[in-house]
Amino acid sequence: MDPVSGPTPTLELITKNECHLCTDARAVVARVAADLGLAWSETGIDGDAGLTARYGEEIPVVLVDGVPRDFWHIDPVRLRTVLERSMGV
Repeated sequence: MDPVSGPTPTLELITKNECHLCTDARAVVARVAADLGLAWSETGIDGDAGLTARYGEEIPVVLVDGVPRDFWHIDPVRLRTVLERSMGV
């Protein structure tokens, strides 16, 4: 899909070391972001007490525009839907 010229949502994946669900989530986020022409970032909670307290039981977590949208098993259809709505598609 070609990149959309509407608003560009921020897409962030919150992860931790040695997390098999994080590995799976990374692949889903990368694929969906690439399909939509979006950049994304990854933030690790290891060594960050604030992030660990906030997200430690839900890792991995996907944030769209700073809002948690999915956790544990990231659903590519749900992620795409949230991103497209955020982009006005």
